Amino acid sequence: MRSATAALTSPARRRMARDLAALRARLRGEPPTIRYFHQADDPYSHLAVQVLPRLRARYAARIEVSLVPPPEDSAVPDRARLRAYGLRDARRLARARGLDFPSDAALPAPDTVRQLQAVLAEALRQDRFDEAALAAGTAMWAGDQEPLNRLAGPLKDQSTASLDDLLKRGEQERQRLGHYLGGMFHFEGEWFWGVDRLGHLESRLANRGLDREPGRPAIAPAFEPRLEGPREGPAPTVELWFSFRSPYSWLALPRARTLAQAWGAKLELRPILPMVMRGLAVPRIKTLYITLDCKREAERLGLPFGKIVDPVGAGAARALAVLHHAIDLGVGETFSELGLKAAFADGIALAEDKGLYGVARAAGLTDAQTAAALADESWRQRAEVNRAALLDAGLWGAPSFRIAGGPAYWGQDRLWMLEDDLRAAKSSPPAEAPGG
Repeated sequence: MRSATAALTSPARRRMARDLAALRARLRGEPPTIRYFHQADDPYSHLAVQVLPRLRARYAARIEVSLVPPPEDSAVPDRARLRAYGLRDARRLARARGLDFPSDAALPAPDTVRQLQAVLAEALRQDRFDEAALAAGTAMWAGDQEPLNRLAGPLKDQSTASLDDLLKRGEQERQRLGHYLGGMFHFEGEWFWGVDRLGHLESRLANRGLDREPGRPAIAPAFEPRLEGPREGPAPTVELWFSFRSPYSWLALPRARTLAQAWGAKLELRPILPMVMRGLAVPRIKTLYITLDCKREAERLGLPFGKIVDPVGAGAARALAVLHHAIDLGVGETFSELGLKAAFADGIALAEDKGLYGVARAAGLTDAQTAAALADESWRQRAEVNRAALLDAGLWGAPSFRIAGGPAYWGQDRLWMLEDDLRAAKSSPPAEAPGG
């Protein structure tokens, strides 16, 4: 497996895939084309559509839009929590990016979503998608039914079958190209999620010579903590939920440690079982995208990634058992970071004694301490307590984090939000309650 993932994530393979995709497009006589997949009831799609006019103006690439339905249940392990979190996350993200998302947005009713889909289908037919998607989407998320009714009124006789066929064709194209989410951009064989990965897309376009304003700042650069925290003042506790099977946890944990140190915060590790070991499915198409996205993000962050030995099953369980003792011995952070690096960068099998004991020694544990940890099943109780606390915080997966008593965030690309809360905590507690 380590050889296969190293080949999959290698820069050479990626260059070849990009060059091949560009060549195929040229042979078909296609101009450089960005394909954007819009999901009407997805908050992140509403943010993404707001940058479409700027993308069209700045980059010499055609943008084709497809409407898509929500992803299948297999790709969304906890849909209710994801939808609720998406509203809160989109509000925070919009403010930071200078975009619009109503502060009081609520989940829309199915009939309202259907209205919006009809409006967007007609806008696509008339080649005015950008402005219609912004106006109608804003009305829906603001709960302002009147403008949406006005826009949808002339379309009341629109064929249901025609709209369903349009959504089906969008879904088929998304599947053909290899994805499952809304708010996604696709360019020459590579996927980019919403405004969070738009910086990577812009870099691709610039490297292809398609940037009409070379040298200017990107429209949506990646956000990172500034690590400018004062050490004086209260010392908040940062809770970090992570999984030894989560590659994003590997990208998050070293930076979370650095962030906590910069702000004089205490880092509380809350390890959990991998999703598949908790009965939550992770489809192959999702695993492939995550692997490639993590490689791209790891390169941006200067972290090694790609020689992977999946620790699912025995590897994750054994690492959790050792970590349970390592935390109490004061080396939990070191063991966690080395264990994640072993699984996702060094190609070391945590399911094997050689690999696990080697990681434990490097973290400062003796072989006797590791053996004692492996013989102790009490780690399962800790993992279950952590899982329950994560669900209570309104989240479900790793990595997730929060200042104790504050709102929880999900994803290695949300550490800048945590830093904002750390900054606030130095003077006063976070304003929002857990779960937003």
